[in-house]
Amino acid sequence: MHIETLRLYCDIVRQRSFSRGAEQNFVSQSAASQAVQQLETQLGAALIDRTRRPFAVTPEGERFYNACRQILSTWEKARTDVSAVKARVDGIVKVAAIYSVGLHDLSRHVQRFMSLYPEARVQLECLHPHKVVDAVTSGEADVGIMSYPPANRSLAVVPLRDEPMAFVCHPSHPLGRRRLIRSAELNGEKFVAFDPELTIRKAIDKALKQANVRVNIVMAFDNIETIKQAVSIAAGVTILPVHTVEKEAGVRALSVVPLDIPDLVRPVGLIHRRQKLLSPTVSRFMDLLKDPGEDPHRRADPTVLPRGGRGDRIPRESVSSGGPKRRADAPDGRADALVMDLDTPARSAPATPDALLGNRGRLR
Repeated sequence: MHIETLRLYCDIVRQRSFSRGAEQNFVSQSAASQAVQQLETQLGAALIDRTRRPFAVTPEGERFYNACRQILSTWEKARTDVSAVKARVDGIVKVAAIYSVGLHDLSRHVQRFMSLYPEARVQLECLHPHKVVDAVTSGEADVGIMSYPPANRSLAVVPLRDEPMAFVCHPSHPLGRRRLIRSAELNGEKFVAFDPELTIRKAIDKALKQANVRVNIVMAFDNIETIKQAVSIAAGVTILPVHTVEKEAGVRALSVVPLDIPDLVRPVGLIHRRQKLLSPTVSRFMDLLKDPGEDPHRRADPTVLPRGGRGDRIPRESVSSGGPKRRADAPDGRADALVMDLDTPARSAPATPDALLGNRGRLR
């Protein structure tokens, strides 16, 4: 016995016609008659008196008709309730992100998401790249946001953007006031690099090798914030994604100059488990992150930088001079993870050589 058969029976009884009931349910009159006969066989009672014209509904048929109406009403209510649950955007979205994305990008997206869906919350955990993959694979996170998202049979990758990278140095550095840095000018420069095992380090090394450039690596760290601190005390120069140094360039704590390697970009994407059904809340959050209209970095001009605190824009090469950075919105590199309230970013003390060496960096 199927719901559709019960609906067909009710329509036949209500219309007092096999043909009209069959037409309303898009079946033939013969199929409608056979369906009613099957119901009568299953119930062991005649539901319709076919000897009369038009037919008459038997007392058993009338009782069954009323019961079917209640069943169909309950079924429709259940469908409506299930649809409402599917469409409801509430609960928690668990997000694992690399530090630079979690600290620089997500706050405004999360604020907009929570304003659109007040019943939803976003729990952000900042992790090192390999732990972002582990968190998503194990189910500890619904979605991961990372650079150079890995190709993996168990993970689906949704590209978000390609972030241009630029030369970064202390404002007093001779190259800090250049309009454009030629890659050959980096030869022999003291260089603050990423740790060798990180994909971004491999991408930068490959680009420099292709340009026949050999830099003098003096320090290596596993996160952008510590690299910026090292550069802010003139420990060396570096190459970083442009938007991760916009704040420092805006207050003239660091100089950011375009590099003549235009194809050197950092791809950023979302990852989630292929076989895991995403909830409406997670899907809406991912849709918001994918919306290019809400992501100024997607179409950002790598030669232009917003002035800190104002809406006007100035060429990046003109940003220079300034004092040491007095604030860092990131944990030190010793933390394996940071679970944070995006409205209250963490702070750390000004960089010193001893502090930098404690931040899981290696002095070369």
